[in-house]
Amino acid sequence: MRTISVLGSTGSIGVSTLDVVGRHPERFRVHALTALRSVDRLVEQCVRFRPQQAVVGSEASAQLLRERLAAVSCTTEVLWGPEALCAVAGAPEVDTVMAAIVGAAGLPSAVAAARAGKTILLANKESLVMAGPVFIDALKAGGSTVLPIDSEHNAIFQCYPTVPEAHRGVRRILLTASGGPFRRASLDAMMRATPDEAVAHPKWSMGRKISVDSATMMNKGLEVIEAHYLFGLPSSAIDVVVHPQSVVHSMVEYVDGSVLAQLGHPDMRTPIAHALGFPDRIESGVGSLDLTMMSALEFEPPDPVRFPCLRLAREALLAGGAAPCILNAANEVAVEAFLDGRLGFTAIAAVNEAVLEQLAHSPQASDLDAVLATDREARSAAQRRISRSS
Repeated sequence: MRTISVLGSTGSIGVSTLDVVGRHPERFRVHALTALRSVDRLVEQCVRFRPQQAVVGSEASAQLLRERLAAVSCTTEVLWGPEALCAVAGAPEVDTVMAAIVGAAGLPSAVAAARAGKTILLANKESLVMAGPVFIDALKAGGSTVLPIDSEHNAIFQCYPTVPEAHRGVRRILLTASGGPFRRASLDAMMRATPDEAVAHPKWSMGRKISVDSATMMNKGLEVIEAHYLFGLPSSAIDVVVHPQSVVHSMVEYVDGSVLAQLGHPDMRTPIAHALGFPDRIESGVGSLDLTMMSALEFEPPDPVRFPCLRLAREALLAGGAAPCILNAANEVAVEAFLDGRLGFTAIAAVNEAVLEQLAHSPQASDLDAVLATDREARSAAQRRISRSS
């Protein structure tokens, strides 16, 4: 029996995690569920899984959640705020933490889980993008284990050599990308793109922010940075290939010419079940893949003109220091402005590049507080840039 805290339980990854957990009541006990403000869904989850604790973002949401849970005789303790979030991530009763909070908001709780020695199922790629060295140090200090949840990194993990001595046999890894909703769109059409068009992902069901990142291919750029830290490979050994069918989730190429690929339906329950059960395999609720029904699997290089965010992420990785943190912060602000109707779709990349250039000489952060200070500085710079352009 494993005891798990699900950070970000009301988001798409959190919901999928609880779907898999619910299929295996003999294997998993839920200690804590957390959400920013989605009280209605959190009530439903608490009633079903009866966690010891639930955490929300504000005191007002906490009061509302207490009232709603009392009305259905659910005794889950309700907490609120960042400190409570970190507390349930590092709780002594917990051995496994699903880190599924989107964006920089998920970094402190992921670091808390790392310092506490938990097995971390990492869906929050920003922990590595923003604070790679700091997060790695926390993992080492706590003796924590990380299992990647992003479908691409989980696929690489499944195909990667398990013996460290064999790692030198890896020539490169190939991260696949669907190409998003604008793979064939003209630049003019992309300039006029609406939020509803950008979040209409052709294959995956994701939250709005991640869907926009997929549409700009910033998501893939951040995954290149994440892969660097997860697998210890340089940027030159991490390639991206567009695969619109989203059946091959990523590949590892070896020096002997072999290429190992992980295939499956585009359903996040597969990598989640793999990590939850590891090293065992457990039922995920995902059906079998019928290869006879596939007429073709296409692969093509990403278009650097249509998707400049991928280039920016590679440049940030090569620059090192604070650059990945700056890029991530600027992108979060730009995507929010786009979703709010204050910024055009193609201007997201322009804001990201401008802020990256403006703060290019920022020093690398040595601890979590310094990372968060860099994040705040980059967000302010992005906000000023967006205000001047509106």
